[in-house]
Amino acid sequence: MTEGDIPEQNPDEVLASRFPTAYTVLFLLIAVIAALTWIIPAGQYERSMNEEIDREVAVPGTYQQVEANPQGFVDVMLAPTAGFYDPDSYVANAIDVALFVLFLGGFLGVVNATGAIDTGIKSVMQRLKGREIWMIPILMVLFAIGGTTYGMAEETLAFYIILIPIIIAAGYDAVTGVAIILIGSGIGVLGSTINPFATVIASNAAGIPFTDGLLLRMVLLIGGLIICIAYVMRYAMRVKADPSRSVVARQLGAHRQVFLGGQKDQAAVALTITHKIVLIIFALTFVAMIWGVATQDWWMANMGALFLGAAIVIGVVGRLGEKQLTGSFVDGARDLLGVALVVGLARGIVVIMEQGMIADTILHSAENSLGGLSELAFINLMFWIEVGMSFFVPSSSGLAVLSMPILAPLAD
Repeated sequence: MTEGDIPEQNPDEVLASRFPTAYTVLFLLIAVIAALTWIIPAGQYERSMNEEIDREVAVPGTYQQVEANPQGFVDVMLAPTAGFYDPDSYVANAIDVALFVLFLGGFLGVVNATGAIDTGIKSVMQRLKGREIWMIPILMVLFAIGGTTYGMAEETLAFYIILIPIIIAAGYDAVTGVAIILIGSGIGVLGSTINPFATVIASNAAGIPFTDGLLLRMVLLIGGLIICIAYVMRYAMRVKADPSRSVVARQLGAHRQVFLGGQKDQAAVALTITHKIVLIIFALTFVAMIWGVATQDWWMANMGALFLGAAIVIGVVGRLGEKQLTGSFVDGARDLLGVALVVGLARGIVVIMEQGMIADTILHSAENSLGGLSELAFINLMFWIEVGMSFFVPSSSGLAVLSMPILAPLAD
């Protein structure tokens, strides 16, 4: 079956089009959590400063019920804004992450305006002709390294728009490109060996050295990565051999049109000196980001400044005029505006839980349910408790600070 033989519509597409967007789902979750503040008793643990992580953490055994503070209609409406910053104290919540996403989008917009990415993609495809499958293990290993060393997550956004066209031009589908990035970085985070925003913070909050269990995490990382690479390679080879086996088979033509302009074969191209310099600056920007996060305690503001500065340098090197430079930056930021809004909405869920004072109550219930269990039952139940809580606390460091001081002593 060829791409042209595949019909344009099917019942799955119709069903997908009826599914609510991420914005709607997150806003509904805010409303549901607000409703729960009228049902779940309010309560709090006492807090003390943990010098190791420079944050206040809950003190085990100090939970007590407090006067309820149920969240109403106005609170639900304020939650998305409060997800970005506290409207009362003006303390930042997720606004730094949202701004980082916008600066990242602007940076990509400027890079794309130079034409270096498109030309680079075509050049890579010419060089890898017949050996494209080996891109998968190489790239997945690189993303896994990012995940295991510093929890690479938001930072991967830049790579989707770059990698997916390369993968489609190689004869695979968009899902393969997404899988390389998402599964590669995901398995790295799952086996976080030295990730300071998950393993190190969680270990310090629990009062144990982060090197405890390091060998086990390395085994989990390597074993999981091998399985993931094999799975993605198998899927990619099946799709290349028969496009109808793609999970997005009916969108292959549309994806090719969007990412490659409908071209099936890429014309021969040559990278100019300007293109090469732009691509080198592009690569060095991400190297600098990884170095800064891993060794210099950089966070969103620093990374945003890095991408802003790099965008200006690339614009100058690429000989973009002032209007084209700023226009490309704004257009790129606009492309990731939806992601920035999702960040604020997700943080709004946590705000409602904290203002309604039910987060500690939920944690206390988890503490009670884990008491007196066998080792096997404890491990499995604690895993699912953390999974459930991660839906409402979309931050690995935030979840570690919230839960580890209470749940870790139970493991002893």
